[in-house]
Amino acid sequence: MSVNYQQLKRFERKLAKLATADYQKFCEACAKELAARLLAKVIKRTPVDDGVLRRGWTSKSEQEAIAGGKKSAVSFAEELSIKAVGNMYEIEIINPVSYSSYVEFGHRLQGNIGWVNGRFMMTISADELEQQAPNILEKKLYTMLKEAFDGN
Repeated sequence: MSVNYQQLKRFERKLAKLATADYQKFCEACAKELAARLLAKVIKRTPVDDGVLRRGWTSKSEQEAIAGGKKSAVSFAEELSIKAVGNMYEIEIINPVSYSSYVEFGHRLQGNIGWVNGRFMMTISADELEQQAPNILEKKLYTMLKEAFDGN
């Protein structure tokens, strides 16, 4: 009886390729994609009539947002620094515009004559992305595995 081990050898090579994959790079790419998606969502929810606040999401300072520098959510997310904390990767997304927290969470009117409800742009966007993240990450992982096993 003869046994052909070619397929088993090919599978072994593919597993070896997967074992040498750069998981840190993969995790950082996932973090940046999630950050870009979060930015896109939060910018969309930010009041249209406040260009400074909208630009603030992709600005490093309030002055930059006022000056009108405009970057896409994807290009800005690529520039963000990633901090590895244990087995988690963190990216901090802030809006440096001084009044952003008042729009997010609400505020009293001048003279305490009333209350302006918050828009919860970041809160709602983060909750929505948290629900979508498992599917997004699953697709990225599937793509990585497919490349490892379909490639030569």
